[in-house]
Amino acid sequence: MNSLNITNLSKTYANGVKALNNVSLEIPTGMFGLLGPNGAGKSTLMRTIATLQEADEGTITLGDLDVLTQKNEVRKVLGYLPQEFGLYPKVSPELLLNHLAVLKGITNKKERREMVKALLHKTNLYDHRKKNLGGFSGGMKQRFGIAQALLSNPKLVIVDEPTAGLDPAERNRFYNVLSELGENTIVILSTHIVDDVKELCPNMAIINQGEVLLKGNPTKTIEKIEGKVYQKTIKKNELEMYKQEYKVIAEKLLQGKPVIHVLSDHNPGNDFIPIEADLNDVYFSQIFG
Repeated sequence: MNSLNITNLSKTYANGVKALNNVSLEIPTGMFGLLGPNGAGKSTLMRTIATLQEADEGTITLGDLDVLTQKNEVRKVLGYLPQEFGLYPKVSPELLLNHLAVLKGITNKKERREMVKALLHKTNLYDHRKKNLGGFSGGMKQRFGIAQALLSNPKLVIVDEPTAGLDPAERNRFYNVLSELGENTIVILSTHIVDDVKELCPNMAIINQGEVLLKGNPTKTIEKIEGKVYQKTIKKNELEMYKQEYKVIAEKLLQGKPVIHVLSDHNPGNDFIPIEADLNDVYFSQIFG
């Protein structure tokens, strides 16, 4: 199973919202970042790949498997960590993983015990294996989510908005688990946090309003706008004027003052200074460009 291939995938909800519009992606082994704002269609795409939702049109294949018709076969090789997942607060991670392994069809007790132990070590939860899940921090819960997603050694792992609300140390621990995983598995990381993708993924796509706006290697996408991004500190009441005159791709506050980034083929003058482009500039140039 070398890659996941999505071809011309479309989905319109009953209320008329077109969540996916002719989406085509080839996702190889390794970490793949799916970037987009909330409501862009990322979760619809993730749920469809995870066999939890039907598409209106298009195909998805995972190696020789047809994801849209061979759902049970796909589920055997799929690990899924949704954006929201429930835990039994009064159960230990060791016990719950063991129970989930039984549901996954791992009936050999010794094999199950070894697998649970290995996953608890991999996600740095072994020392907490007897504690109740209800007392876990947000990051520990997410790492448990990865542990359950890795039961039965999946070929494809889908992780939807995993680091929202995690502190920097928890995010780093989470990154380490994911990057190790991506060495021989297809891992799709769906997020609106640009840094998650920049730090982890050799391949990515940006999606908005159900359409793929850009796909490629993060570093190469940055190279395409290098030398075209300029910055200026402005007054708060000037923002709309600058938006009308320039292609403003980002705005932020620095020490209480608005700073804007603009995209321009030539130096715009007017006290703008050239800056080194980063993935945030690529992202916002696609979303707001």
